[in-house]
This record gives sequence, C-alpha cells and structure tokens, in this order.
Amino acid sequence: MTVSVRYTLCPRAPEAHLFEVVLTVSKPAKNGQIFSLPAWIPGSYMIREFSRHIVEIRAESAGKAVQLVQLTKNSWQAAPVKGVLVLRYKVYAFDLSVRGAYLDAERGFYNGSSVFLAVDGYENEACAVEILPPEGKAYADWKVATSLPARGADKKTGFGGYQAASYDELIDHPVELGAFERVSFKACGVPHEFVVSGRFRADLKRLARDTKKICEYQIKLFGEPAPFERYVFMLFVGKDIYGGLEHRASTALVANRDDLPQQGVEEIGDGYLKLLGLISHEYFHSWNVKRMKPAAFTPYDLNQEGYTRLLWAFEGITSYYDDLSLVRCGLIDEKRYLGLLAETISGVERGAGRLKQTLEQSSFEAWTKYYRQDENSPNSIVSYYTKGALAALALDLTIRRDSQGRQSLDDVMRALWRKWLDDGKGLAEDEWEKQAQAVTGLDLKAFFDRALRGVEPLPLAELLAAQGVELRFEPAANAGDRGGLALSGKPAPASLGVKAVAEAQGVRVLNVYDGGAAQSAGLSGGDVIVAIDKLKAVDLDKALARYQPGDKLKLHWFRRDELISVQVELQAAPADACRLLLQDDGARWLRR
Repeated sequence: MTVSVRYTLCPRAPEAHLFEVVLTVSKPAKNGQIFSLPAWIPGSYMIREFSRHIVEIRAESAGKAVQLVQLTKNSWQAAPVKGVLVLRYKVYAFDLSVRGAYLDAERGFYNGSSVFLAVDGYENEACAVEILPPEGKAYADWKVATSLPARGADKKTGFGGYQAASYDELIDHPVELGAFERVSFKACGVPHEFVVSGRFRADLKRLARDTKKICEYQIKLFGEPAPFERYVFMLFVGKDIYGGLEHRASTALVANRDDLPQQGVEEIGDGYLKLLGLISHEYFHSWNVKRMKPAAFTPYDLNQEGYTRLLWAFEGITSYYDDLSLVRCGLIDEKRYLGLLAETISGVERGAGRLKQTLEQSSFEAWTKYYRQDENSPNSIVSYYTKGALAALALDLTIRRDSQGRQSLDDVMRALWRKWLDDGKGLAEDEWEKQAQAVTGLDLKAFFDRALRGVEPLPLAELLAAQGVELRFEPAANAGDRGGLALSGKPAPASLGVKAVAEAQGVRVLNVYDGGAAQSAGLSGGDVIVAIDKLKAVDLDKALARYQPGDKLKLHWFRRDELISVQVELQAAPADACRLLLQDDGARWLRR
C-alpha cells in the first residue's frame, strides 16, 4: 500500500508517561502543511482539549529544522518544504479513563484522537502506523491489542505495522499495550477477543462465555452478518472506576477488579451484573451510533461541538437494550431485570431536573450540562441515558399495545439498520420519529411530543400494567434504597433531602434536592456536616432514624472554613422509590 502519511508511535518513556510520535508526510502542502488534533472524541460529548497534552513538537525536512507555527489551540502549520516533512512530538499520557491516553511502567493505552495529529487534506486517504515496543528488559512481555487492521505486525506480540483507510478509521481503533491476559471466542462465526489488564484474579473463560451470549443475541437482533470482521474488548480493572467508550470494532472499558467473575462462583453478583450491562451497552453501540447516527455526526467535526437533539435515541435506546439483552439472552431472569428497571425509574424520579429539562434539550445541551455536572445538576437536568431508556421502554410498550403485539421497538431498530445498510446516511433531526411511524404504521406524534419535548411523566404505570407489571412508588427506606420488587408498607421516614457521603471530617453533602429540608435550611453541595444535635456526624441514615418527620434538630456544618449552625425541621421522605410488582404471567414483553 502506497501512502503519503505515516505514523510511528513509541512508548518512549513509560516512567514519565510520554508517548513519542513521528509523523511523516511524503507530499506536504505547497503552501505549508497544517496539522491538528481533535478537541473531543466521538461518544463523549465534551470539549477535552487533547492538544494540551502535547509537551514537545518540532518539524524537520532532510535533517534540517523547519519553522512550525501554532495557529489555534489545536493546530499548527509548517513552513513550505520541497521534500518529505517530518513532525516529531511527545504526548503526556496519564488519563486513566477510556477517553484519552495512559502510559506507565505497567501498561499503555491510547485513543488515536489523543495522540495522532490529522494532516490537513489527507483526512480521507489511507495512512500507515507502526507501533514500537518500549525499550528495556522490563518490557519484554509487553504485547499489543487492537482492532486496527494489521499490515506486517508481529503475530505473536502485535508490535509493528498497521493500516487505516482514513483518519476517521485511524482514531476509531484504540490500542492496549502491556502484559495483559487474553481470552478468545466466536460469536455468530466472528472472532472476538477479550483483553484484560490490571491486577486481578478472575474466571476469564466464564467472562468470555457470558459475553458471547450477549454478542450473539445482539448480532441476531439486527441480523447477520455482524458489521465487523473481528471485535476486541479492552478492559482495565482497578479500584473505584467504571466506564466505557464504543468504537467501530472494539470497545474500551474500565471497571472494578472485584466485579470480574470469580472461579467457582456460578451466580451473577451485583458487581458482575453491572460489568455485563456495560459490556452489553458498548457492544450495542456497534450498530446504534457507530454506524446508525445523527446527520450532525456525518462526518464528525472534531474541532468543535456537534449539536443534536437525538442523543436520547442513540444513548437512551442503547441503555434500554443493554439490560434487556441480558434477560433475553438468558443471563438473568425476569425478576432480576425488573429490579434493574426499578432502580432506573427511581433514579429518574429523584431528580427535579426531569420536570425542567426535556429529553431533546438534554441531548442538545450534553456539551454544557450533562458532561459538566455540578452539585445542582439533579435539580436542573435529566439524563438522556436513564430517562432516554425509560422513553425507549415506553415506546416499545406503546408499539406493542397499539399494534396488538404484532410489532415492537425491535422492528424499528432493524428497519433503521436496513436503511443504513442501503444508504449509509445519518439521520436528520426529525427522521428518527418519521421512520418509527413509517415502520409501525402508527401515529406516534403525541407520544413523541410528550416523551421528547415535554416534562410530563411518562405513562409507565399504564403501559407496564398492560404487560402484567404493577408500578408503585413509596418512600425510600434509607439512602441505599434504589427501588425493588416488594412494597415495604412502612411509613415515610424523616428526610433531610440530601445525597451525602461519610468521610473523616464528617458527612459531606454532594447534592441538595429541591424543596427538601436541607435546602430550606441553607445547606449546599460541598458543605461538611460535623454534628447533629451536638453529636458527631458519622452515619447520616442512622442519625436520622432517631427522628420523625416534623422533628427539629440542630445541624453544625462547615462551608469552606466557616462553621454554620442552623435548626432544621425534617420532612417526610418523598415517595420516589419505584416498586415493580410482578403479576401472574407478567413481564410478557421480555420474552419476545
């Protein structure tokens, strides 16, 4: 393959967290070649300024220095040269999330959007990449894992040559480096790899078996063949981490090491269930957003925000199908699924933001609100993930009811996939709704107006009742009560109206909810409660259990370094804990 753009990447100084990149352009622009680095990464809708991590950059040609001028925060222009232009730069990599780049003496990882500069004018042309190993005996067991097509890479270690058909493809295949463990399987005949790094002990064969069930269900849902020739899961495990980011033939995941399945344990614990839900979510994105996507993302403009009101459809619907896939492929039963659903309903119900921000607004304002949350966010925004999932559930049940069970949301998703296979085009802002109505033959305008452009509660109780599931709300028993499958029948306990966490200094307030006792008393997010009725604040739930709604107590808290003392009248806990009661032969939509 003859290419004009070549990248060589080396983890040159793992102890200093530095990747070194050499970018060679054989035919640079006559007026001076321009280079740029994305300001954000697809799937994570926030300007992240990856260029701030470039710590050194210089240009040369024929062994001589070439002037390089920075044009903007993330772009540079080299002076005109007649021959080959070489750009050398170093990237500081110490971001443990799935969005950037990371490098230390134990592991390396990067997304192309944080390390590979785009060459202006060559974005749609093929490019070559060579990945080099770090120097030294300490790294002798390092390997490469990536879904990027290999071209000459060593079959044993993975170091060496790769290729991409365009810059967009280049940055859509993250790379894992290190002495990771790997397990392989086939789903519908397609090779899959699961690469796990970090310190752990786990049953990776069990992880592969369970993941295979998820993959095969989703491939068959949309219809074979799968939209990729091979797929790679890259999971880093540590402590108190969680997240994932989808790519066209792979996904990057981070999770708690304790969430991995353990040898000899057959049941699926809550932690492992959470991990399986994450795996399911990111894999579903292989169809829903990596290929089917808003027109605003075709192509992506990675220098500035890309606004769309459709994130509810691409993230919310994916959030609906992630847990739904687990029950449909047989990993969990109906009751376990309904427990997860009850938690989602409770989470949405507890935020006053659901009464202020619509799903379309939530999608459009992701850049400024969802990805930049603060202590007041539960009172001002609603998540297009969680409420979007509930809107998808409501839409699915509405279609099933109004079509007398002949159609479902599955039919809409398959039709949208067939459309993408036919034309490869993104969806205009009103096109998703039009397609749903055309596929089902139903008039869904009133539903979409209510679910997407209004703040009126979704008709979940009515729709679930038709499926044999009763929905009720009652006061949460304590801060850990996220909803469930049984009514407690207990009276509402006393509530302060906060979300808080215990720490050494006392109880730190994370959020203060609209209309609650704490808000009336003047408490704010970030305050640290140090005493409740002159007793040290240690466990807020236990302390409040001694009181009844209407009781008054004395609170002492610190705001910054200032001590504040106020008398607070406690309120009754609101009825925001969802209970889903399964009737005989209930949850019928989960079976088809």
